[in-house]
Amino acid sequence: MRRTAALIVGGGPAGSAAAITLAQGGARPLLIERHRDPHDVVCGGFLGWDALAALARLGVDAALLGARPIHRMRLVAGERRIEAPLPHAAAGLSRRSLDQALLDRAAEAGAAIERGVSARRAEGLTVQLGDSGAIATEALFLATGKADLRGLARPREAAGPDPAVGLRACLTPTPMLARALHDVIELHLFAHGYAGLLIQEDGQANLCLSVAASRLAQSGGKPEALIAALAGEAPFLAERLGSATAIGPWSAVAGVPYGWRARKSAPGLFRLGDQAAVIASLAGDGVAIALAGGRAAAEHYLRDGRAGAAAYQARFARRAARPLGIGEAVRALAENRRVAPPLLALFGRAPGLPAMLARLTRIGS
Repeated sequence: MRRTAALIVGGGPAGSAAAITLAQGGARPLLIERHRDPHDVVCGGFLGWDALAALARLGVDAALLGARPIHRMRLVAGERRIEAPLPHAAAGLSRRSLDQALLDRAAEAGAAIERGVSARRAEGLTVQLGDSGAIATEALFLATGKADLRGLARPREAAGPDPAVGLRACLTPTPMLARALHDVIELHLFAHGYAGLLIQEDGQANLCLSVAASRLAQSGGKPEALIAALAGEAPFLAERLGSATAIGPWSAVAGVPYGWRARKSAPGLFRLGDQAAVIASLAGDGVAIALAGGRAAAEHYLRDGRAGAAAYQARFARRAARPLGIGEAVRALAENRRVAPPLLALFGRAPGLPAMLARLTRIGS
């Protein structure tokens, strides 16, 4: 059995932020990531201003990675649509590029990175690996994203009776569609779900949907059938997809527990990212939460060792309470077919309201 003082499971923004901070603080963490090569995940590709600032503090310049600037949001419900300015500049960037840049930065800072190493389950602070090996640690930083690690899974009831399913695909846009999405993130609202659409650094349009499992089941569990079924309810989204020259392939993640927070933890266990707090991407910025949590957890460990886990988890849960609470209220309204159109009408009469809600759902530095 291998041993290490600080083990990070997961090479997304949360895990990398912890690795960078730990290494800069004099620790030499080990980070394991199950994918051997850069890859995309089910994510909207949106980086808010707080995420961009957090990346800069970690030594990653999103602009140098080709991130596409975003200054406006476009909200669509049925035939109604409005536009509103964002409070500050945001950006569109694929997770493939972002995650690789953060892992490179972690390695530069002195963290040990091992790719192609999968965690099978946890037994206390010992992680059993997919190759039948194991790593024991005094501090486990759990950064597995929306996927749970057996032995440390979030409570099943956290996802609710009709849990959300995340779906993602890339569109190859026509020049007309690329121009329509320049400098903007579009949010398309429909019953029991929503879709986000933006241009990322490689010129592809990132399409990410959140939909209730029951609604996806009505379409036979097939994203293509769901999109076809949405044509009448979300005609503007159907028009967007119809103007793409290619769509796919689709990727999915099930049982997303929006609004869930880890309020306490055992000594030595630090939950990060979606393992700590899950915000609806319609209203908040999950990458910013991941970066903030990774940094905060590492700072607690550097100061208090494994004993810092409980204080970190409780403080981060309090810090995330308002963004998640407001985010869930916004999501509930947006996914209500009767409420969404009048909500957009209200936003149209009060154009500063969307920006105010965007500010209130930020995690802060």
